[in-house]
Amino acid sequence: QVQLVESGGNLVQPGGSLRLSCAASGSIFSINSMGWDLQAPGKERELVAAITNGGRTNYADSVKGRFTISRDNAKNTVYLQMNNLQPEDTAVYYCRADVVLSRSDSSAFRFWGQGTQVTVSS
Repeated sequence: QVQLVESGGNLVQPGGSLRLSCAASGSIFSINSMGWDLQAPGKERELVAAITNGGRTNYADSVKGRFTISRDNAKNTVYLQMNNLQPEDTAVYYCRADVVLSRSDSSAFRFWGQGTQVTVSS
């Protein structure tokens, strides 16, 4: 199957920066979209940013101008550079990938990482 392993979550002061990474491994033929979602305590999971294999990006309004998503297709890795972090950014951040498992079937399946905690506090 497919495994997504995230790293980079931490405690940071308001105005600080973090870079999250997520590497996908396993039975991967190709990966379509990759992205990051967040889930704050007591709230539903929501999109932060996504990027296609062609590099087209999509961001939540709340992070535009502060966060940048990128990916390394050769490494099956997606990154999230987070600048000017604010307390409302505090959440568990989940990586996701839409993976094509086989050359003979173009269907893509969504896989999730285990989540990494980002806490913004003074």
